[in-house]
Formats: sequence, structure tokens, C-alpha cells
Amino acid sequence: MTERDDLGKFDAFVELIARLRAPDGCPWDREQTHGSLRENLLSETYEVLEALDANDAAALREELGDLLLQIVLHAQIAKDDAEFEISDVIRGIASKIISRHPHIFGDATADTATQVMANWEKLKKAEKPHRESVLEGVPKAMPALAYAYEISRRAVRVGFEWPDLDGVIDKLAEEVGEIKEAKTQEEKELEYGDLLFTLVNVARWEDIDAEAALRHASEKFYKRFAHMEALCRQRGLDFQALSFEDKDRLWEEAKRETGE
Repeated sequence: MTERDDLGKFDAFVELIARLRAPDGCPWDREQTHGSLRENLLSETYEVLEALDANDAAALREELGDLLLQIVLHAQIAKDDAEFEISDVIRGIASKIISRHPHIFGDATADTATQVMANWEKLKKAEKPHRESVLEGVPKAMPALAYAYEISRRAVRVGFEWPDLDGVIDKLAEEVGEIKEAKTQEEKELEYGDLLFTLVNVARWEDIDAEAALRHASEKFYKRFAHMEALCRQRGLDFQALSFEDKDRLWEEAKRETGE
């Protein structure tokens, strides 16, 4: 059994998870598979992002621990199935880092972040010659905005880019016009997708995280709307029965009082 004095050591943590998966370990942990833990991994990743967005160091420390648990648990399941071990995971990523940083561990030169990324792409291409497109390898399970950003960013790396931001803004106006002209539901959906994709490119040009920006806007809406509901409860009003004009006045009041 892992001693409590060793709890800050990585090997002790791996041993702890192995104990949970042992024949006489925890019934729940023993039942888990890569598939059953998929949603847990995604959820913990989002909680790490939430701690980052909140700039909360204490929460980040805790959530990184929860994410590490998922990683080590997946590695232990793989070990139990004779697939690989956590040491193989670490060895693989360490080797990749060394090979992708020849300007640190080799003879290459890269004095700027742009040069580093250019070298990175060349090395990736050499490592995976079977890939026919620079867009291959982007996980399709990513949130749609993040996926759009990543494939757009990869296209830019090989020179597929507007010459300036004005060109992106013009494209945005064009997409708005096409939504107005769309007749069928299918056409509207396609044009709406094009509009969102172009907005993601505007965000990329302005160095804005589109996913984080939308999340912040949603949280702002949530706070304002909940404040409107609270005002109605305080005043004995039925929110649903209010006229549009009354709801709009409440909205403006909520904006002022929430400071958003």
C-alpha cells in the first residue's frame, strides 16, 4: 500500500490506481473501460478549462489532478489489457518533444515562435508521410468552434490565408447576405455554418479564442437573465406574462445592475 508520505510522487500515484484496479480492488474502478470513461475524460478537460478561464490557481491545481487521474486510469486499463503502460506513454511524448525541438536538442536554428512552428509542421509531415492533407489528425470530436479554428489555422500554415483582415470582414458581410437570400431550411443551415466558420476566422485574425468568447457571452446572458427572473420574484411579477417592452426594460436594468 502506498504510504501517505509518498502521495506527492508520480510512481506512488500510479501504484495507487493499480491498487484500485487489482482483483481485490474497487468494484467500480475494475468495471471501467476506455469507452466507459470517455465522458469523464471530456468533463474533466472542460473543468480544467473553466479553472483556466477563471484564473483560479487553486481550482486549476485540483482539476489538473482530476485530469491526471483519468490519464493514469486509462493507462492502467491498457496495462491490464496488455496494450501499453504509463511508461510507454511518457516515453512516447518525451521522444516526440525531443524530435520536434531540434533547435534545442539538435543542430537546427529557430529564433522565433514562427520559425519553431514552421519546423514543427515540417517534422510532423516527415513523421507521418501517409497523411494526404495538413488537416488530417484534427479530432472531429472537438467542439465545433475549436475544430473550425484548428483546421483554419492549419490551412494558414501552408499559405491559404486572406491578405488582410478587411478581406475576412468582407467575406463575413457576404455570408450574412447569403443567409438572407437562403430559401430552404437546408440552404439556411449551410449558410449559417459558413457564417460561423468565417466568424471563427475573424477571431483568429484578432487573436481571440472563439470558444472562450462564446462561453463568456453565454455566461453573461445567463447572469443577466437570472437577474431578470430574480427581479420579477422580488416584485411579484410573472415573467412569462410580461410584454416584450417590459422584458426589454428588465433586460436593460439587469445589464446595469450586473455590471455586464
